[in-house]
Amino acid sequence: MAPANYPDSKTRDAVVSCREHLPSEPSGGRVVFGFDGYVDNVREAGTNAGASDSERIETLSEFGKEIVTSAAAGSSLSISWKRSGQRTGGHVSHLSRAYQNLGFDPTLVGMCGDPVLDIFEQEFESCTIHSLGDPGVTDAIEFDDGKFMLMDSGGAATLDWETLRSTVGIDTLIDELGGAKLLGVGYWAMIPELGTILDQLRENVFPELTDPPQHVLLDPANIREIDREVLESIVAATGRLRNVVEVTVSANRYETKELATVLGDHTGDDLESDARAVFDALDVDRFVGHSATESVVVSDEDTTSVGIAPVESPELTTSAGDHFNAGLSLGLVEGLPEDAAVVLGNALARVFVEMGETPSYDDVVEAVTTYHRQFE
Repeated sequence: MAPANYPDSKTRDAVVSCREHLPSEPSGGRVVFGFDGYVDNVREAGTNAGASDSERIETLSEFGKEIVTSAAAGSSLSISWKRSGQRTGGHVSHLSRAYQNLGFDPTLVGMCGDPVLDIFEQEFESCTIHSLGDPGVTDAIEFDDGKFMLMDSGGAATLDWETLRSTVGIDTLIDELGGAKLLGVGYWAMIPELGTILDQLRENVFPELTDPPQHVLLDPANIREIDREVLESIVAATGRLRNVVEVTVSANRYETKELATVLGDHTGDDLESDARAVFDALDVDRFVGHSATESVVVSDEDTTSVGIAPVESPELTTSAGDHFNAGLSLGLVEGLPEDAAVVLGNALARVFVEMGETPSYDDVVEAVTTYHRQFE
């Protein structure tokens, strides 16, 4: 039986491990993120134009019912929305923002505009930016139980190795990755040519690095956006990348189930079995599946589930997964055991969802120290 305030003993042991291994200060250093880029419009939906807060559509299920009801009636549907915020988004921006707050020096290699848009320049003025083209645009409607996103993928949809090579250059990639502690790449689903890009990095960049990144983190996102042949090419290239660097793939609950179904021909009902099926289908060092109630890490060493309590009144859920990935990868960079790194991912994401802004390192340390209180 797990002690009071913990859902199970594995969660307790992982939290204890995280507390023991988490340094009082981050090690800092350079990190690199590629190759997407978005401008996120965070929105709320109302039932009609000029809707008040009390008329806001609060849940994703209510929103879905509006659509289903109109479709059943053969009627068009008009729902008002308002923009409650705007910021840079996508893997590159969210991870760079998080690591900047955690005391690291991020380099952005992504879709930041040509020339670089003011919104990127202002937010990442102390970072190095190598822009590959125009960003996509995401309209993310926030609900209490999730979000609904409409996306224009921008230049990421047509990014290929030749564009990366001619825009940034191999020498610059070597300079930026040399000495970096982490390379984060997102997303499989948004960059159809990512398989070729990963192969070219492995063949033309990594051999030239005297001090390569310790870890590569890859985020698949919603793989239903791409066809099976493209997915298999990216999966194969991800496996080949493991020959030169430690590789972690991390996906949310929905994405994990899709990966388990498509790659592992698996139709389980729980995150742990789905995550294990995905790991078995990939040739990587570890796979992590994360949700609002638990996160699971699977590797050759072990399979561990770490519990987390859902946030009752979330301030912001858009990019919660990216913030989980920031905490997870930070744990790996700082040399934490796998289960402790998952605790760090859970803690950072939870603080972000509660606060609605990227936490500092002190905020994350406090969340780990008080991790048990969320289960009271």
